[in-house]
Amino acid sequence: MVKYTPMMEQYLEIKEKAKDAFLFFRLGDFYELFFEDAKLAAQELEITLTGREGGAKEKIPMCGVPYHSAEQYIAKLIQKGYKVAICEQVQNPAEAKGVVKREIVRVITPGTVMEGKMLGDRSNNFIVCVSQLNDTYSLAACDLTSGELYETTGQASLDFVIDEIGTYAPVEIVTETSLYPLLQEKMIQISRTILLNAWKQKDNFIAAKQFKPELWEPLSDSSKHCISVLMSYLNETQKRTLSHITNIKSYENNQYMTLDPFTRRNLELVETIRDQSKKGSLLWLLDQTVTSMGSRLLKRWVDKPLMSITAINYRLNIVDTLYQQFILREDLREKLKNVYDLERLVGRISYGNANARDLVALKKSLEQVPALVNICENSGSDQLMALVHSLDQCTDIKERIGKAIIEDPPISVKDGSMIKEGYHEYLDQLREASVNGKQWLAELEQREREITGIKKLKIGYNKVFGYFIEITKANINHLPEGRYERKQTLANAERFITPELKEKEALILEAEDKMVEIEYELFHELRNELKIQIPRLQHLASIISTLDVYQSLAKVSADHQYCKPAMTNQYNLIVREGRHPVVEAISKDQTFISNDTLFESGNQNMLLITGPNMAGKSTYMRQVSLVCIMAQIGCFVPATEAEIPVIDRIFTRIGAADDLVSGQSTFMVEMKDIQVMTEKASPKSLVIIDELGRGTSTSEGMSIAQAVIEFLHNEIGCKTLVSTHFHELAHLEKNLSCLKNYSMAVKESGDEVTFLRKLIKGAASTSYGIYCAQIAGIPNSIIERSYHLLSSFESRIEEGDGEQKDISVIRESAATKSVLDQEEQHVIKEDEADTIQLSFFEGLESKKLNVEDKQKQKNNENLIEKELRTLDLLNVTPLQAINILSDLKSKL
Repeated sequence: MVKYTPMMEQYLEIKEKAKDAFLFFRLGDFYELFFEDAKLAAQELEITLTGREGGAKEKIPMCGVPYHSAEQYIAKLIQKGYKVAICEQVQNPAEAKGVVKREIVRVITPGTVMEGKMLGDRSNNFIVCVSQLNDTYSLAACDLTSGELYETTGQASLDFVIDEIGTYAPVEIVTETSLYPLLQEKMIQISRTILLNAWKQKDNFIAAKQFKPELWEPLSDSSKHCISVLMSYLNETQKRTLSHITNIKSYENNQYMTLDPFTRRNLELVETIRDQSKKGSLLWLLDQTVTSMGSRLLKRWVDKPLMSITAINYRLNIVDTLYQQFILREDLREKLKNVYDLERLVGRISYGNANARDLVALKKSLEQVPALVNICENSGSDQLMALVHSLDQCTDIKERIGKAIIEDPPISVKDGSMIKEGYHEYLDQLREASVNGKQWLAELEQREREITGIKKLKIGYNKVFGYFIEITKANINHLPEGRYERKQTLANAERFITPELKEKEALILEAEDKMVEIEYELFHELRNELKIQIPRLQHLASIISTLDVYQSLAKVSADHQYCKPAMTNQYNLIVREGRHPVVEAISKDQTFISNDTLFESGNQNMLLITGPNMAGKSTYMRQVSLVCIMAQIGCFVPATEAEIPVIDRIFTRIGAADDLVSGQSTFMVEMKDIQVMTEKASPKSLVIIDELGRGTSTSEGMSIAQAVIEFLHNEIGCKTLVSTHFHELAHLEKNLSCLKNYSMAVKESGDEVTFLRKLIKGAASTSYGIYCAQIAGIPNSIIERSYHLLSSFESRIEEGDGEQKDISVIRESAATKSVLDQEEQHVIKEDEADTIQLSFFEGLESKKLNVEDKQKQKNNENLIEKELRTLDLLNVTPLQAINILSDLKSKL
């Protein structure tokens, strides 16, 4: 057995308590890491790995980071999903007999970070707990930086937990040991790095003590169980009371629209698919908030659209007031600019790491409250007036800080110089002594210069030698004999002390030491007083952040000329001239082509959309979803008129994406999504399916697509948007009463094709896939070969059918063509775009023909058939096709 030194024995004993974390072991001015921790940390932090004698035959692997700059190294490890246990000296080394006593004072994990440099100001840092009790799953989510705590209890299925995890986007999850394997498997669905912890402890007493009885007692047993597990974990890792976690916000699943992780991703609600950035998402568009806490609240609104019409209309009415009153809105924004992040200021006060600058920021924020209240009271809005009615403005807290702390204090609370004069009598006396002492030093310096005749004589100070008289070596000969006592020799100077200076030094240093000590005690006392006021400050922060979100939604709505939606509990969904809000905002220099949307009960609840790639099908379908989400978070919508029913859930099946980790192909991922839709969709749901059935053979894909469409239409009756390149499915309009064919309009002019991005009634005849390949830059040889092969495939299909077919379904009437040629606009009227089919035999009289006439007609038909077979359909315009058909008809 290896015999280590006492200090290394102490390290190993403490490390045993933090096996899953890097142990930052305090030694003097460094945090040291040993053994495997040192090897891994040196690799992850790119620092030097050394060794230390510790009693073993070989040197123990060791690396370290300076105490004063440890935060940046800890941040790197946390960002990579590790834990860090901070082990400090908890005993004065001068009093220690043997090894200095050390303890873990805190465990820092991704979900318990409190330091500003490790956090995003405008995003929450949630830690989530998942538990199971009596076959019921529960979830609790906490942001330690702001003190927010949410909890919900679901059913006997873990699927709802995955949906909620997607809502909170946590950086860390705590779960019971029994659930760990199952949850680990589910986490494969989430692409982000999340630290998953198996936690055995649960202490109901800790949680019950944390909250008031009126909050704790009404909770279900499942909810209490989940919160107890979470609070036990936080208590164990943070080693302190968390006085700012005072409120529990409970909710039921049916209070909010359900959005699974794939739907959130496909609709790009809070981040883009391409680079996971905020810019380009719906949140990016809507976020005109002024405060960080307002931005975080807006994200929670986007993540959780409301289901209550009363609550939605309450928000819409406030947004309407601010929408209509520009000056009111700008006044609010101007005052909010001077409000700091109250939620996180309160968190730091509770944690005991708030400094004097934090308290000044709190005071300045509170100074804006009376003006904010006054603006709301004079707005003319009952809702805004009710929001600030009887609001606790925390005036006493503002005045308390104002009396104690100077306007521009230092960062460190251990350096003094932060308490105002007149706040503490003894502190003022010490300051006077210190000031007088420094004045005395200045007078002494001038007097000694006159006595010695040395103009460069100066009095200085350092922490090691205290005060001294410094004289350059060139002037040493001018010193009076026996006047000075040598204290220190430098390369170019000598430092001296006098009995008089030594006596004054003791008085000055004693005053300064006492001042720093007293100031720290006074600050600590003030910070502890503020801890008691945390619930008041949190309530105020909630009101201010809500005001910020309202003005943000109103500003965006006004800037982009959105309209106030009419919310209903009916089935119908009607949007006039709807636009995709984000695409329109990004391409603001171009005119966005608007489109109507109509879902009517018993008439039209399913739109089957065909047409070319790049014509705007996916954009249109996404915009319908975003309009519904915006309405249900309380925002105006991008349309000229909108009647929006409450949507309980949105499902999306968009894009091709395989799941290599779980071994699922693109088609299997698509089928999994379809399975969820068919199982969980209701008549109040909105389903979006982009390119249904394309991941397998044409015949199988088409069969699955038709079967899914029929099921959604006949069995569920939800509002459904389906885009497809299977134009053969257009016949379903005849069999399904509530399905209607739509397509994206296209204009052809010679060899040029223009996608008009306008939704029109009727099915498309082609997808222009080869044309899209051409404009993407595919070599001409491939394009020409593709057209040739396509012509061959179509000929074979016609020959194999054995029946005379209509050669083409012309998408535009001559009238439409004429209008488009005259007007260089991307607009086409629906009544001009109805699909027409031209029969080659239209107008023939049904009369009995003699043998000669029959033979003549047969010969004529053979000639026409030959002419048709040689016709290159892909390279004729609609107008040319009409002329050809007219000529053939006249021949018949």
